Amino acid sequence: MSQPSSAAPSPGPDAAISAPGNPSASGDASASGTASGPPRSLIVLLAVACGLTVANLYYAQPLLSELRHTFGIDAVTAGSLVTVSQLGYAAGLLLIVPLGDVLEKRRLATVLLALTTGGLVLAGLAPGFPVLLVALLIVGTTLVVAQILVPFAADLAPDETRGKVVGQVMSGLLTGILLSRTFGSVLAGATSWRVVYLTSAALMVVMTLVLRRSLPRRAPGAEAAALSYGMLLRSTARLLRVYPALRRRALYQAAMFGTFSVFWTTISFVLTSEPFDYAQWQVGLFALAGAGGALVAPLAGRWADRGLVRPMTAAAFAVAALSFGLAGVGRHSIIALGAAAVLLDMAVQTTLILGQQVIYRLDGQARSRLNSAFMATFFVGGAVGSQAGSYAYHAGGWTAAAALGAALPALALLYWTTELRRPRDRDHDRDTDRDRDSATDRDRDRATDRDSAPDLVKAEPPAPGVSSSPPPPGSPEAGRAAADR
Repeated sequence: MSQPSSAAPSPGPDAAISAPGNPSASGDASASGTASGPPRSLIVLLAVACGLTVANLYYAQPLLSELRHTFGIDAVTAGSLVTVSQLGYAAGLLLIVPLGDVLEKRRLATVLLALTTGGLVLAGLAPGFPVLLVALLIVGTTLVVAQILVPFAADLAPDETRGKVVGQVMSGLLTGILLSRTFGSVLAGATSWRVVYLTSAALMVVMTLVLRRSLPRRAPGAEAAALSYGMLLRSTARLLRVYPALRRRALYQAAMFGTFSVFWTTISFVLTSEPFDYAQWQVGLFALAGAGGALVAPLAGRWADRGLVRPMTAAAFAVAALSFGLAGVGRHSIIALGAAAVLLDMAVQTTLILGQQVIYRLDGQARSRLNSAFMATFFVGGAVGSQAGSYAYHAGGWTAAAALGAALPALALLYWTTELRRPRDRDHDRDTDRDRDSATDRDRDRATDRDSAPDLVKAEPPAPGVSSSPPPPGSPEAGRAAADR
């Protein structure tokens, strides 16, 4: 995207949406980074920060049985805690994450973490269920700091290793999601569920101070910084219209995160009833099985860098559906349920990393907004999956929940087949679409020519009777024309 000249008018609401695949941007940290990408220590810090923060969104899942007894609520009402948290997260993705393109990221991250800390303290001290519901809504809305840090890592990485770097940071985020269940269950079993939230609040204070000290400052691009908040939100919505790849990958992940939520929202009910009758800490140990799925995140990043987005996406859908088939058949086998958890988490993480690699290539100046639209869409899918899973389990037990979980990735795979029927539409995988990239480059070159020669673009048509052919070389008219240009 070319920067406006000093005489250019202020950019409109869509000014910061540059040509697809343009990696350059004012203030883009990758422009000043090394060819090998960000230092390893910074990647580790970002991964740990993402994992610790996003874990707060999932502490409630293994604690639902205990929360039912504390507040005297049924399974469907208890499941609403997960639903409200995820809806809050989706709202934060839509309303807060786009600010990562126009505000300094370190300051934005620390402010959000401070608000998260307050919400966690309120949750730990909640005197009743409505207060806990409000507290988790606040926590879910402000936890989107993780989705500001992931695009930040993508900005730092060069194109050829961006998938690997994003995969490494996301492996920390996904590990936090999975280990949060174990941490919450074990700590709640030894103390109480309130201690889980108060302990996490203390961890957030430490993380806020570390990030404030360690993160480099990153100023937004000049065009993006000129956007008002209303313009910013409108430009985020416009990204969904402009990029078919963004819409497709968001819908893919909505289905996958929906099935992920179906499993982890209802499995605690299964494990705390016959034939298992597990205690809370045993439910937490079971959650460790899913943590093995985080190992696939760096591999998924490498698959994306190698241009294997399309086939590995289909494979992940198939694995997710089969994992629920295994969970349904192995209802009374902890080994079968554990294997299903690992396979499901691997599949969900694979499609997530592949999807992020695709969308981060669309516009180097709008990665926070691209991430906002992508994540908000699929977290709505997760919220729907949580509530639908609770209803399915209440109505038909684990069999109904497993059938619902298998149906969602099966529908995604059916949608994926539409790519095969439209082989010329390669928006979803820009790594292998050289023809479209070439066309984009030509369009960008033409746009650059128009910017540099506005008089030629806006020239009036020749008057009647005056020839529009160029003057002969060496003539005075040719000299004046050259000077005008």
